Amino acid sequence: MIEIHRVVGFVVVGVFTIGWLFGLALWVTKRPAGAWFWRWLVAAQVLAIAQALAGVVLLLLGNRPPTALHYVYGFGPIVIIAIAHVLARDENFRRSPWVPFALASFICFGLALRALMTGFGTG
Repeated sequence: MIEIHRVVGFVVVGVFTIGWLFGLALWVTKRPAGAWFWRWLVAAQVLAIAQALAGVVLLLLGNRPPTALHYVYGFGPIVIIAIAHVLARDENFRRSPWVPFALASFICFGLALRALMTGFGTG
């Protein structure tokens, strides 16, 4: 189970990297988000939740991360994406509701990377 959690950790970092790069490309080209962006968002959310649940299972099995910050970094993306959902409904983002998710993806990328680093004991 620990190995699955580690592998999925790398995938989570990659998926969030794709998200903020996708958002950056949309911003530079001034294009609206299409179906692929929203599909990415669904995949990113499901993956982040699955990774957090795997972490909870490991915790219940008695495995503890090297630092308590791992919990913040691990559950942070779920909170950040929830905030992005609220912001995307705001009047300021009516024309481009993808922007909060692209920004959230950048933050989640950093959090997931730090979670991976603390999980390996390097951060």
